[in-house]
Amino acid sequence: MNAPLIDDIDAALAKASERFLAARPKTRALQDEAKTVMPGGNTRTVLFTAPIPIRIAKADGAVLTDVDGHSYVDLLGEYSAGLYGHSHPRIASAVGDALTMGINIGAHHGLEVQFAKAVTRRFGLDLVRFTNSGTEANMMALGAARSFTKRSKILGIRGGYHGGTLYFTPGGMPVNAPYDIVLAPFNDIAGTRKLIAEHAESLAAIIIEPMMGGAGCLPADIDYLEMLRAESEARGIILIFDEVMTSRLAPHGLAAKLGITPDLKTLGKYIGGGMSFGAFGGRRDIMEQFDPTRPQFLPHAGTFNNNTLTMTAGFAALSEIFTPQACLDLNRRGDALRDRLNDLFMRYQVKLKATGIGSLINLHPLSGEVGTPDDVGKADPRLRQLLYLDLLEEGYYVAGRGYMALSLVVSDEHCDGFCAAIERIVTARRHLFQPK
Repeated sequence: MNAPLIDDIDAALAKASERFLAARPKTRALQDEAKTVMPGGNTRTVLFTAPIPIRIAKADGAVLTDVDGHSYVDLLGEYSAGLYGHSHPRIASAVGDALTMGINIGAHHGLEVQFAKAVTRRFGLDLVRFTNSGTEANMMALGAARSFTKRSKILGIRGGYHGGTLYFTPGGMPVNAPYDIVLAPFNDIAGTRKLIAEHAESLAAIIIEPMMGGAGCLPADIDYLEMLRAESEARGIILIFDEVMTSRLAPHGLAAKLGITPDLKTLGKYIGGGMSFGAFGGRRDIMEQFDPTRPQFLPHAGTFNNNTLTMTAGFAALSEIFTPQACLDLNRRGDALRDRLNDLFMRYQVKLKATGIGSLINLHPLSGEVGTPDDVGKADPRLRQLLYLDLLEEGYYVAGRGYMALSLVVSDEHCDGFCAAIERIVTARRHLFQPK
């Protein structure tokens, strides 16, 4: 079959956008109101989707309902932070316990100790410190590495993302923290090893996600990660695994499943039970730099680092809800869904691919191998937006970029319904998703 004309894609997207807006008058009014007090009506960039973002009035279990009364099965899972679904009763009771004890207490307490024990045991850390986001965790881990090694440079992965001040795109971002960054090509052993050798004497840290999340759920090759471990160890460079997202992919995190032990790990998202959360930890000698009983210790402030809401909800979530068995079950469901989707795309011979590991999945309007950020960058953004709008119309919510993070309350029936919806979209739009 012939590939679609550009005008065909534009026309389909225009009609889908028109239907979306016509069905959401309250959403449009709220967007207009929001623009009077926030730039573009937005305070979290990733949530903005054209033509305007949906606005939620209620969330319950696996279902979101917007201000215009449309309901969606939530497959985005708050970008992996919403692992427990909406309004989980055990989380609600834990929050109640924290409110009873008291919040904003401005002092040490026992809850942070029990939570720290749970986190260090679960993810194999000698010592841990809490933050309020994955961004903070990564910033503090990089600071710890620079202080420990007395070096300044950071080696990151081209196309990587480690938080709101750590966009690892060529040329960087104006909002980035002013680190001296060397960018390596993802999964390129020879190219990355060469860069490490060239900058070894000034490299404080290598930071990488074992599966790149923001770049499109792209797993790192085990040989590549093993090379990073060997090179960093041989050259006195601190290896940091950003497991803010990937820690949910195996009972003790993806690094443990792969059998690779970094010097530091960073955590975030779901571990706080849905509350604001981040953490960094690992090797005792590196982390002891923050011991306030030591001379010239490293400071690490944060008003809400040990807030009782996160400590209580996080402990309940990690110890009672997201058990190792629950983790295995969830990720098997995700693997099965991704396989079903790719089988469907192959059957219809369309330009769509599902990537990822376990419960983290990304849909790409691409054919062939999708293994690097450069591959992902070749996708037509109009097809991404069209798929997003079509899925909303079918009653399924994913990220505008096609990212999905299954929560524990997403069932086999939800997955069946999603696959059926995807098949209806592919059948109707097949001519637009033809490979060139």
